[in-house]
Amino acid sequence: MAISRAPLRPELHNSNEQRRPAPPTGSALALPPGRGRPVIGRVRPQVDCGRRPAKAAIGDLLAVEADAFVDGHDALWCELRYRHDTDAKWTTVGMEDIGNDRWRGTFPVTALGRYRFSVRARVDRYATWSRELSARADAGQDLAVELLTGAELVEEAARRGRAADRRLLTSVQTQLQGARRGLESAVDADTAAWADGDTLRHVIFSERLGSLMGQLGDPEQCTTSDSFSVMADPAKARYSTWYELFPRSASPGPGPGAGAPRHGSFADVAARLDYVEQMGFDVLYLPPIHPIGRSGRKGREGTVVAGTADPGSPWAIGGSEGGHRAIHPELGTLEEFGALVREAAARGIDVAIDLAFQASPDHPWVSEHPEWFRHRPDGTIRYAENPPKRYEDIYPLDFEGPQWRALWSELLEVVRFWIAQGVMVFRVDNPHTKPFAFWEWLLACIKAEHPETIFLSEAFTRPRVMEQLAKVGFTQSYTYFTWRSSKWELETYLTELTRSEVADYFRPNFWPNTPDILSEELQGGGRAAFLSRLVLAATLSASYGIYGPAFELQEHLPRAAGSEEYLRSEKYEIRSWDLESPESLSGFVGRVNRIRHQHPALQYNDALVFHPVDNDQIIAYSKRRAGAEGDDIVVTVVSLDHAYPQSGWVDLNLAALGLGLGQDGLGLGLGPEQHSYVMHDLLTDARYVWEGPRNFVQLDPANVPCHIFSLEQSA
Repeated sequence: MAISRAPLRPELHNSNEQRRPAPPTGSALALPPGRGRPVIGRVRPQVDCGRRPAKAAIGDLLAVEADAFVDGHDALWCELRYRHDTDAKWTTVGMEDIGNDRWRGTFPVTALGRYRFSVRARVDRYATWSRELSARADAGQDLAVELLTGAELVEEAARRGRAADRRLLTSVQTQLQGARRGLESAVDADTAAWADGDTLRHVIFSERLGSLMGQLGDPEQCTTSDSFSVMADPAKARYSTWYELFPRSASPGPGPGAGAPRHGSFADVAARLDYVEQMGFDVLYLPPIHPIGRSGRKGREGTVVAGTADPGSPWAIGGSEGGHRAIHPELGTLEEFGALVREAAARGIDVAIDLAFQASPDHPWVSEHPEWFRHRPDGTIRYAENPPKRYEDIYPLDFEGPQWRALWSELLEVVRFWIAQGVMVFRVDNPHTKPFAFWEWLLACIKAEHPETIFLSEAFTRPRVMEQLAKVGFTQSYTYFTWRSSKWELETYLTELTRSEVADYFRPNFWPNTPDILSEELQGGGRAAFLSRLVLAATLSASYGIYGPAFELQEHLPRAAGSEEYLRSEKYEIRSWDLESPESLSGFVGRVNRIRHQHPALQYNDALVFHPVDNDQIIAYSKRRAGAEGDDIVVTVVSLDHAYPQSGWVDLNLAALGLGLGQDGLGLGLGPEQHSYVMHDLLTDARYVWEGPRNFVQLDPANVPCHIFSLEQSA
């Protein structure tokens, strides 16, 4: 019994495939625009079927992959076409068949802004002919006619080539037409220059001739994919090391019995730049630096009633002194802030500030633009709520109100104002509580004017929401790393971030702690927990940050049992920190950051590989980066148990590290007699000789519960 099926709707077809002509409306069938037989699909990187750009950074070698195949058994030529928006012409590079009809090509990212690319494929008649010619030759068949067929293909390509190509191809054509001894025919000097040899066999199967013939194929037989785009950000968008501190707590601490600490200033922060630099951070993030409102001000521990000396939460922005373009008077002046920015820049440190688009009840906007806020039926402005939590010191903005255009424009001007003060890096507070359309518009405006800017999204919310924020333009994103502690959780989450399509647009920034989050692991794990979480964050992700000095001084007491809030949280009071404490981890932090700086492998996420360990309390993984002087290979092994020593056998995936096995399966392909190699522990400077893929490790939380190995290829 025949079953009638309605045709699929066009929107249900693979959106990555080439566009097909619309069905004819008359009785005659319309011919397609070309004779292209190949099919192209699943192009990566891409975001939302190409509607939004993927992400790259200066210095990247961007890899583009696509499925490309054709009916029958013909060989395929596949190429990548790309150009920057400022380029007049496209650049074309060949793509490599990596198996199962999947192709890969790369291009260097050298300029900020948008690149566009597409994939083009056609039947490679020359490659098909040469493959079949080889089979005929192996079978001992007569090749005379086949060589004349090859001469015709070369002649046809020569007509499409440039003058230099035509001269060389004409020489090959002549040799094919005049061959008397088949593939072993001698060739003249010009033709022999095509390959390492002096016979026709060497010429026909040379990589150079095959590449040129592929490039000069018939353009009418091409299939071209849709065009996709990638946004190139500065290198710091890919690799950065963040340190957060509260400026008001940066003053030198009082002596014993000296009373409350003095309110810190920008000058105090500048005096701490040497400390930040020595620990190896290149972004210094300051929570809001604006005036703080008094109405509804929170007291210590976040109580609803503040004492007269309580400084309030910096996120309750705005007072009689001004709003989002003003500076808290006790921190200093705008000129002093500019001096801090310049002094930090001289050390290679970017000063990042917080964009918190909300207002205290005392913010000038409340009286000047009450229409920018939501009102209750009784006429009062609705303060921020996340039931059952209530934030009486904050009014949220109404991004959908009747005057939304004026509000959006004002917020854009706020960002422009701080860029004019030298700020190019922004941490954005709770962006998920504002419309996606607002962020897409604002970030596009800023990126068009200042493509070097970086925006970190602070959104600990649902996965699809976090991903959408990255899609609409946020450069980096906070993640769930803070709550991922088991081996299975870490491996699963990192595989998603680095291997799935999320990696095309979502750049993770790992934070072991923040002013809002003191994880259960840090509360009870002691020194070993701080060490292992730091190493995990710094080696799993190319970008990471810590909230200090709370982290390096191992601040671990919660406000209450089961709470992630700090006891004596800096959000509500000024703290004094003893940076010279013998318990400080600042030296260890500095060593880890120097390792990151010295090893390019740790500055990327795309080559992360997990390696099996026969103990679930130990996690092992590697990163590898090719360089002019050989591959940089870093293998990290971390104990997840903060109380007891753990040991196990690590099985390195040597192929993933680019190290071939010897004939007995134990070596690294380094030579017939060489089966051992050195693992240099960069944390302790110890060296261990390993043999083959399977080796023993033992980690003690009482010492250093981690290894960061540099793999050296000689014992």
